Amino acid sequence: MEYFVVDGGHPLKGTFVPAGNKNAALPILAACLLTDQEVTLHNLPAIRDVETMLSLMTALGVDVQRIGPHEVRICARNVTSTVLQPDLCRQIRASFLLAGPLLARCGHVELPPPGGDVIGRRRVDTHLLALGALGAKIEATPARYSLRAAHRLRGQDIFLDETSVTATENALMAAAAARGRTIIRNAASEPHVQDLAHFLNSLGARISGIGTNVLTVDGVGDLSGGSYHISTDHTEVASIIALAAVTRSNVTVTNVVPAHLRMISLVFRRLGVAFELHDNELVVSPGQKLRITADVHGAIPKIESSPWPGFPTDLISIAIVVATQAAGTVIIFEKMFEGRMFFVDKLLSMGARIVLCDPYRVVVSGPARLHGEELVSPDIRAGVALLIAALCAEGQSIIRNVGQIDRGYERIEERLRLLGAKIERVRD
Repeated sequence: MEYFVVDGGHPLKGTFVPAGNKNAALPILAACLLTDQEVTLHNLPAIRDVETMLSLMTALGVDVQRIGPHEVRICARNVTSTVLQPDLCRQIRASFLLAGPLLARCGHVELPPPGGDVIGRRRVDTHLLALGALGAKIEATPARYSLRAAHRLRGQDIFLDETSVTATENALMAAAAARGRTIIRNAASEPHVQDLAHFLNSLGARISGIGTNVLTVDGVGDLSGGSYHISTDHTEVASIIALAAVTRSNVTVTNVVPAHLRMISLVFRRLGVAFELHDNELVVSPGQKLRITADVHGAIPKIESSPWPGFPTDLISIAIVVATQAAGTVIIFEKMFEGRMFFVDKLLSMGARIVLCDPYRVVVSGPARLHGEELVSPDIRAGVALLIAALCAEGQSIIRNVGQIDRGYERIEERLRLLGAKIERVRD
């Protein structure tokens, strides 16, 4: 087992280069199964979830070649199996993203329930409804899902019953290889969904409406090979903005996509966090006086997660930590996952002033003087939120179960040390 030892209370300084978008990399890897030609991917984050997805694909007969620390060459010419390995599927939620490409390419896929973060119920019904509409016959048991298509999938007008990111991605990949036109309504439009659509188009797919909640896909059958650069992870960018703000640090973040930060910027400014954008670079100035901006007539403001272009659910945990360091009171409302808030007891043990109202809402009053504590990372995003809290707290903290953080953040302790963070990884 590994854990972090963190000495908090030290300001940071320097330039941070964010990694490629984890949530774009995983569906893009899955989409490589739609072509029998070589695909080269650049800016692939070196994280555990990517390694697990590559292992799943290798087990299916896909040829995977590492050509650099963040580059991989993939050729799915010989797909020898359509049955996914349960032990690997239990490690990541994204294993279910292989359903659409395998169904479209091979006409059959068998897979167990996906794993991933335990942040509440995470249904797969929307995936099955979308793939069923395209022509899949589905058998579902508690232990496995079996999807078959006797003939080539056929395009349909689909209305998703929820704005699910991964269900939109599965439908998008299957529709790209289907016969005829598919319209996906109530589609997710997050940056990683857009990145997947742009990747598919680079291989010859015909997708329009990218960035909206109505995607039109004209199926082309066979896709070609190609080369693609995965976009920057806006969640990691936001994590570093938050870290710099609560540690009163002077940090520059490069390779950002300003269009991905619009709502994030609005919410952070409500918490008193300021940063300056210069083309694809942003600067967080030191010594910020964090103060929560009240609503009109002094009403307590509310921050809530919602589908894009709303505030991302993946940043709710981090927003809570920032709020503990800002003067004032704020309600934070996580609408999507009923288990997302259950890490706040760890912040309470550090001295935070938080009231957990129910599984979806907390009231945070700040600023609170945090102190070091022994902590356990429950999931990727909460783990990084606790790391941010530990770096702004007084004294030493120990963070266990850091494998969860490794699933989504590449060598985070090494990259933060370059900014002057006092953090060490210990192997027990």
